[in-house]
Amino acid sequence: MPAPSRPLASVVVPNWNGRHLLGPCLESLGQQRYRPLEVIVADGGSQDGSPTYIAAAFPAVQVLRLPTNRGFAGNVNAGLRRARGDVLLLANNDLEADADWVAACVDMLSADPGLGSVASKMLFADRRTIYSAGDGLRRNGEAFQRGAGAPDGPAWDVAAEVFGACGGAAAYRRAMLADVGLLDEVFFAYLEDLDLAFRAQLRGWRCRYQPAARAYHRGSATGGGPLASYYNGRNLIRLLAKDLPSGLVPLLLPKILRYQARRAREALAAWRGDAARATLRGQVAGLLTLPRHLADRPSVQRLRRVSNAHVYDLLEPELTVGG
Repeated sequence: MPAPSRPLASVVVPNWNGRHLLGPCLESLGQQRYRPLEVIVADGGSQDGSPTYIAAAFPAVQVLRLPTNRGFAGNVNAGLRRARGDVLLLANNDLEADADWVAACVDMLSADPGLGSVASKMLFADRRTIYSAGDGLRRNGEAFQRGAGAPDGPAWDVAAEVFGACGGAAAYRRAMLADVGLLDEVFFAYLEDLDLAFRAQLRGWRCRYQPAARAYHRGSATGGGPLASYYNGRNLIRLLAKDLPSGLVPLLLPKILRYQARRAREALAAWRGDAARATLRGQVAGLLTLPRHLADRPSVQRLRRVSNAHVYDLLEPELTVGG
């Protein structure tokens, strides 16, 4: 009897001037044991010869050449639209994946039709420290990555329900993306994965952390610093304005405002630092564009399937008294 056919999996790697990073990443994807597999590099107008290098060194990899850099969200979306797989995975260009990374993600999605996404066990390049074991969101609006900075160990070898998957090494069910939509390109970069996770949870799609899906991430190799601080400051405001159910706003808004005020005070106290100034600029930009965020809110909220209580339970308690 022939073996049952396995779904096509597609890995999308966003790239912008990352030629110096791509070799180890694409080599690790070429060594994946899972088949059938396609790999697509969505290149955002790189000027460092990335497309030519990929074509010569990795001829099996598809290169999607975009005329300009559309940020993480735009580059990824272009790759997702090109991809043919039933399982769609994202891999940062500074990522190295274990040979069973794709297989572990596909197996988890195949075993549970209610899962919309899988979060990988992401370690820093030292392979001893957790980078992310899934994305989370607190009731005061603070975004976080589970386990970030913790030493790897048995505690992180247990599968668990999580809020969302870090977009640096994530797997999505095509049916979920068809239902929820792709990344929000207004975000450009940072927190677009958490926004997608929130929208998926509102539709009833769950996410699960898969410790067998191991990947190693250099971290901020193509971003970080003031750029990340600005977009994190701005995009968190957009995320909450769009995604938080109306029924939870009276309960959580005071906590959210206190948290935002604390971030602003901390940024002012460290004003001489570029990242601190960028955070504050991002917060200001988020507030100045609040009318646009609120205008985009109805398209998210009218599709919600889950209760306010369910969303509240998905959110983690804040870590500090007073939020």
